[in-house]
Amino acid sequence: QVQVVESGGGLVQAGGPLRLSCVASGSILSINAMAWYRQAPGKQRELVATITSGGSKMYTDSVKGRFTISRDNAKNTVNLQMNSLKPEDTADYYCNVKGFEISQRGYRSFEVWGQGTLVTVSS
Repeated sequence: QVQVVESGGGLVQAGGPLRLSCVASGSILSINAMAWYRQAPGKQRELVATITSGGSKMYTDSVKGRFTISRDNAKNTVNLQMNSLKPEDTADYYCNVKGFEISQRGYRSFEVWGQGTLVTVSS
């Protein structure tokens, strides 16, 4: 069974940087898309950034130019470098990974979520 563990959340002042990391482990055959989502109190979970296995990236408009997503395929890791943080970036951030894992019948697709890491930006 594939699992992901996030790290790097915390408290930061507005304008400061923070870096989130997520590592996937288990019987992984291949990883396709890796993504970061966030959920602020009282709001729906929203997609922040995605990166494909080929390195194509997509960002939600509110973080363009400030956040950078990257991945290390050899280490099954995805990172989110967040710069120029704003109070409105405060949220729980979740890692999402999709791919294929080894199973008794050969392989099967998977999608896993991390437990979330809290980012708090003070004004």
